[in-house]
Amino acid sequence: MQLVDQHTKSIMEGCKERARDAGLTFDDESLEYVVTNRDMIELSPKVMIPTMYDFWVHDVEVLKGKGQYELYPGNPYETVINTRPAISFYNDNNPDWLNVMIFYHVLGHIDFFQNNLYFRHTWDDDFAGQALADKRTIARLRGEKGRWLDYVIEFSRGIDNLVNYYGLLSNLNRKPDSDQSPRLDYYFDVFLQDEKKVRVNQYVNEVERYNKCLKEHDQSGEDEFFQVVQQQHPEFPAMFDKNKRKKIAQGDDVMQFLMDHSDFLNREENLWMKTVMHIVRSTSMYFQPQIRTKIMNEGWASYWHETLFMRDDRIAGHEVDFARINSAVTAMPRVGLNPYALGMRMFYHMEEAANKGRYSRDFLKLLNADQRRKFDQKLDIGQNFIFKVRENLNDFLFVNMFIEQDFVDHHKLFVADKVLDEQRMVWRWFVKSRKCEDYKAMVKDQLYHPPHITVDLDKTGSDTLYLVHHFEGKPLLKEFIHNTMMGIEYLWGGKTTLETTEVESIKKPDRQPTLPGMPPPAGEPEAEPEIVWQRVRHTMKDRKLSKGLI
Repeated sequence: MQLVDQHTKSIMEGCKERARDAGLTFDDESLEYVVTNRDMIELSPKVMIPTMYDFWVHDVEVLKGKGQYELYPGNPYETVINTRPAISFYNDNNPDWLNVMIFYHVLGHIDFFQNNLYFRHTWDDDFAGQALADKRTIARLRGEKGRWLDYVIEFSRGIDNLVNYYGLLSNLNRKPDSDQSPRLDYYFDVFLQDEKKVRVNQYVNEVERYNKCLKEHDQSGEDEFFQVVQQQHPEFPAMFDKNKRKKIAQGDDVMQFLMDHSDFLNREENLWMKTVMHIVRSTSMYFQPQIRTKIMNEGWASYWHETLFMRDDRIAGHEVDFARINSAVTAMPRVGLNPYALGMRMFYHMEEAANKGRYSRDFLKLLNADQRRKFDQKLDIGQNFIFKVRENLNDFLFVNMFIEQDFVDHHKLFVADKVLDEQRMVWRWFVKSRKCEDYKAMVKDQLYHPPHITVDLDKTGSDTLYLVHHFEGKPLLKEFIHNTMMGIEYLWGGKTTLETTEVESIKKPDRQPTLPGMPPPAGEPEAEPEIVWQRVRHTMKDRKLSKGLI
């Protein structure tokens, strides 16, 4: 692995100038490396971070990668990581014209990393440097602790998705000079909504009453407001104090809770384990926004490599080559999901819709299909609109807000399903739905969504850790429960209990479609099986797992 030569670096710097002229913003410094296929295979298990700590699973992934490459050789065009400065890797046999296209794609990624608010916690740190320090720490501990180090890494990685990522973002984005008191935050965010579950009109009335108190009493307005609150809700002060104590315990972040409150980890001889857990947790926090913005990030980079390269005079003579490679990267599959293709087309669609004023009330209230198709206010605000989207959304919000029926119809998108043809013993694919809601649900179903598991502070004691899985329609994978809970039991140093929801029974519908897996006749709803859920409790004690009903 070596830095690109001066000729290639000058091409990159020229691409930076044109990208900035188009509106992209990013730091001046960046590092570009030329890598071989062997380098790529060895970097991939470390998520392309060269300074990432070593772990036995990395060796397994390298061996698997080498075997896969021997069977199916392929050359990745580029990889870019969100560090300070940004580091990107390029294959060692790319021609200049291809590097121009790739550089634009990379600059799109860097612009996204450095401007999307979900990456806010990564803007001020050099993760590559931190990862190098972590790697040296892991290497030193491996020499001292031997195989026990890998056990702790394995147990920690088993729960590295149970971190309070949104809590971190909330603290970072809160204004440091905010004059709003914790009491006020608790009253409006928790007490009224979660504890009292008041109606919307009651909530709005309280907001208006608070604003009125501020206007009439100025500095003492908040105290005047809460005098009335305590008259109406005498229990409020006690509940507020209890909530403050719970916040200190941080039950929403299982990894942090273990590090802070495990008697086992806080023994003098076991403090090194907390160091390892902190490394795993901080690494997980670094990668959380990348997992949650895959469609947006790849779509944004693809939008810009196509937009900028089509304007670049260096495409001359390579139009066919560009079309072939670009179509391979951004082709929309008939079955499955290509984040490059979907994200890019959504940004194009949003830009066009904003230019025509189709996010206005005037357009949204139109019901006539012909009027909707001809609607065009010629606003020329599309690119500014997509820059705002790039800054403020993640994949879930992006998909939920901007996949609409017009977009699905324009690109002829559909949800596909398959049925087994028992005579020929082959799978037969068919179009299951062309509705926007169904396509949107299919895309959201493939997004990263870790289970929401928190610590029940009331049921947790020195001898028992009580975890609660807040069920959101998807059960936990049973094959992972035993090993994960065994790791948590070890880190906690005592009995661990997990409350979750599992399938009790599945009732098949009375009416079956004409052919299994085929859609129902027109006008009839699709027959769906009825799932009966039950709440269960898993308990891990002395490395033995038991289960009981709640």
